[in-house]
Amino acid sequence: MDKNKEQIINPGLYLVSTPIGNMEDITLRALNILNKSIIILCEDTRRSAKLLSHFQIKSKLLSYHKFNEKKISGDIIDVLKKNKIISLISDAGTPTISDPGIVLVNKCIEENLSIYPIPGPSAVTSAVSVSGFSDKYLFYGFLTKKENELNNTLNNLCDLNYSIVFFIPGTKINFYISKFKNFFLDRKILIAKEMTKMHEVFIRGDILSIKPLPDNAKGEFTVVLSEKIKVKNINKKINESVKIEIKKMLKKYSHKDVVEFISKKENLP
Repeated sequence: MDKNKEQIINPGLYLVSTPIGNMEDITLRALNILNKSIIILCEDTRRSAKLLSHFQIKSKLLSYHKFNEKKISGDIIDVLKKNKIISLISDAGTPTISDPGIVLVNKCIEENLSIYPIPGPSAVTSAVSVSGFSDKYLFYGFLTKKENELNNTLNNLCDLNYSIVFFIPGTKINFYISKFKNFFLDRKILIAKEMTKMHEVFIRGDILSIKPLPDNAKGEFTVVLSEKIKVKNINKKINESVKIEIKKMLKKYSHKDVVEFISKKENLP
C-alpha cells in the first residue's frame, strides 16, 4: 500500500469485528486497527491471544466482559481522553451484538468521545444470507431459560411476520426447538453450526418436522426462523359447525391456540 494513501487512524474507540470461525475472514482494515491499538479489550484473553498471535499482533490485551465492564469502563474512558486508540473485540463476530461493550459505548457517547465501527464477520447476516428466508428479519439474540418469561417472549414474537434470528447454546438446542414447535407452527427453520469452519453444518426443514439434535452438542448455534409460510390452494372447506366452534373458542382462547387446536382436530393447514 502506498504510504501516502494509508488510512489515517484517529484516536478513539474502535469496535472491531473478528472471525466467527475461519481466521481468513478478518479484514485488512481490522488488522491495521488492531496493530495500532494501545489496548485491545476482549472477552477471553486466551482466545483472543490465539487470534493476535496468528496475525503477529503484539498490542496489549485487557480482559473486558459482562462481569467487569462497569468497573473498568471509567479507566478506559480516562485513556481515551488522552487521544489514544483502543479496540474492543468479542470472542467472535461484532462487539456489543449479544456481547459486552454497550456500557463502554454509552460512556463514550456521554463524554463525546469518538467511536468507530470496523465491520466484518457476523453470524447473524451470514446465516440469514444462506437461509432462503425473507431478508426482512428481526435479530433477537439469546433467549431466556425461565419458562414463563420464555413463553411470553415467544408468544409476542410468533405473530411477527419476519424472519427471526436467535443465538442458542448447543446444550439447549433441543429445549428451544421443542418450544418453537409450540409457537411457530407455520414456519421453516435453519440451524447453522460451526459456520465458516471446516465442519460447517446447515440443518433445514419445517419446524414441526425437524428432528432433535445430539444432546451433547457443543458451542453456539445460529438459528433462523422463516417468515410465516403462506398456504395456497386450500381445497378443504370448513363446515358451519366448525366455524361456530371457532367463534366460541376465540372468546376464551388466543388466536394461536385456536388455530393450533382446530388445525389438528380437523386436519387443516
